[in-house]
Amino acid sequence: MQVLEELSESVQKGKTSEAAVLTVKAIAEGILPDKILDEALIKAMGIIGDKFKNNEIFVPEMLIAARAMNKALEILEPEMLKNSIKAKGTFIIGTVSGDLHDIGKNLVAIMFKGAGFNVIDLGTDVPVEKFVEAAKIHNADIIGLSSLLTTTMNYMQLVVEGLKKNGINAKIIVGGAPVTADFATKINADGYADNAATAVELGKSLLAAAR
Repeated sequence: MQVLEELSESVQKGKTSEAAVLTVKAIAEGILPDKILDEALIKAMGIIGDKFKNNEIFVPEMLIAARAMNKALEILEPEMLKNSIKAKGTFIIGTVSGDLHDIGKNLVAIMFKGAGFNVIDLGTDVPVEKFVEAAKIHNADIIGLSSLLTTTMNYMQLVVEGLKKNGINAKIIVGGAPVTADFATKINADGYADNAATAVELGKSLLAAAR
């Protein structure tokens, strides 16, 4: 449908006002909310993610596209609730205790939201207990741990241990500048991603395997 193509393009280009107008237009034309979500918003952020991975765009362009997507979602969400559209899963994310960096975390949260997940962002400097509590309250499917400092990355292991000790069965993915795939294996995380787009692909594949 033409309006969905136009909406996808406007999100990719970060045209917030245009994305809002086109979302309203799509709803007015009677297009189902899940179709708007899948064929315009999720599609747009998937393209943005691929371009980011291929170094065709960078963080500023991702953030601009995300702003447009968030505006469209803001308009679409009431329609989604009316139609009881189920999220693809619940994703909880936070930067671990002792670390106040949030740019990488925010990008991952944006990409998961753009992929149709219910996203709970716990912010920065998050202790084990807060991850455990949030995972229980929101029945998390995936938990993302971020660390940008070598001095805080070891805290990820305490979070993983705390989650498992409390019977949390969510898939755990880790990332951040000092983190590696070997480190993820060492602390018994379920996976490692080196950028936001890869994190979403990893999360989806882990969920698919678990189901």
